[in-house]
Amino acid sequence: MNWGALEVLLSGVNKYSTAFGRVWLSMVFVFRVMVFVVAAQRVWGDDNKDFICNTLQPGCSNVCYDHIFPISHIRLWALQLIFVTCPSLMVVGHVKYREKKDMQYTTSHKGKHLYANPGKKRGGLWWTYLASLVFKVGFDAGFLYILYHVYEGYDMPRLTKCSLAPCPNTVDCYISRPTEKKIFTLFMVVSSAVCILMCICEMIYLIFKRVQKLMRKKMEQDRKEFIDTHEMKPLSLPRYRSKTSLRVDPTVSIQNLSNSKVEENPSKTPVESEKLTI
Repeated sequence: MNWGALEVLLSGVNKYSTAFGRVWLSMVFVFRVMVFVVAAQRVWGDDNKDFICNTLQPGCSNVCYDHIFPISHIRLWALQLIFVTCPSLMVVGHVKYREKKDMQYTTSHKGKHLYANPGKKRGGLWWTYLASLVFKVGFDAGFLYILYHVYEGYDMPRLTKCSLAPCPNTVDCYISRPTEKKIFTLFMVVSSAVCILMCICEMIYLIFKRVQKLMRKKMEQDRKEFIDTHEMKPLSLPRYRSKTSLRVDPTVSIQNLSNSKVEENPSKTPVESEKLTI
C-alpha cells in the first residue's frame, strides 16, 4: 500500500485541525505508519516460515499456526490504520463541499460570499469534525479489543502447545523472535492508546469552547434584553452647600447667635448689633 499518498491526502486536515489534531496526525504517521512500514513488516515477514513444531506430521504446523495466529498482526494493524485515518476524510470532504457551495453563491450573488471562512468549524462542520473524532476513538479502541481478544492479551509466548488434528498428539510449537515481536506489539498498543487520549482531549476542548461561546452569547443577549426592558433614569444632581451657609446649632440662644455674628463682623457698630438682636 502507498502510505505516502495517504499522508499527502491527510496533510490537508492540519489546516482545519486544532493543536490536539495536529499532534494526533504526527503521532499516526511518525510513530505508527513509519514504524509499521520500516520495522514491523520485516519482523513479521518470516513468521510463517520460522514457525516450527516438534513433529513431522504433514499439515500439523500449518494448522497450529492458523490456530495461534488467526489474523496476522501486520494485516490487523494495516486495517486499523486505514480505518483510523479515514474519518479525517469526512472533514476534508465537508470543507470541499463548502468551498464549492461558496463559489456557486459568489457567482450568482455578484461577489458576495456565503462563508467568510469555509474551513471554520461552525455549524455542520463542527459536528462533522466531532463525529470524525468519535469514529477515530471507536476504531482504535475496537481494534485494541480485537487484538487483546484474539491473542488473549498483548504478550507473545516463546512456546505454545497444539493438539489439533492432524497432529498425532500435543506438540510444542516455537514462535520466531518472540521478544522482538512483543516489544513492537506493546509499542503499537501504547501509541494507539496515546492517539485515543489525544482524540478525547480534542473532543473535550471542542465541547468546552462551544459551551463557553454559547454561554457568552447568552449573557450578551440577557444583558441586551435587560437594557431594553429597563429604562435607565437619570441620576439626581448632587447637592452643593453654599460657602456662605452657616450651620446653626438648634440649642443655641438668639443672643449667643447675635454675639457670634458680631465676632465674625467686628466692623459693624453696636447699634447695628442691637437692631439685629431686636
